[in-house]
Amino acid sequence: MSSPDLIPLAAALRERLAVIADHTHRDSDRAGHLQRLIDISERIDSLIASLPRQDLDPQFRHYLEKRSYDKALAWIEGAGGAGH
Repeated sequence: MSSPDLIPLAAALRERLAVIADHTHRDSDRAGHLQRLIDISERIDSLIASLPRQDLDPQFRHYLEKRSYDKALAWIEGAGGAGH
């Protein structure tokens, strides 16, 4: 699996981090903030489901299965994702 194939997932994982870090929105609209988290989580799940499991690096697959999304993003952005 090549890095370009993982671009949409990396973008969604970055968006998830941005939503989590948006304390202003969280503090002013808890329900809206929670809905944003639910929406991005569903998009991440959908993107992961579309990946060909047999082509995934075992370590990367482990990160996704355990929902270690920070590690998965680091893998995509680092050497793990660059050489695949």
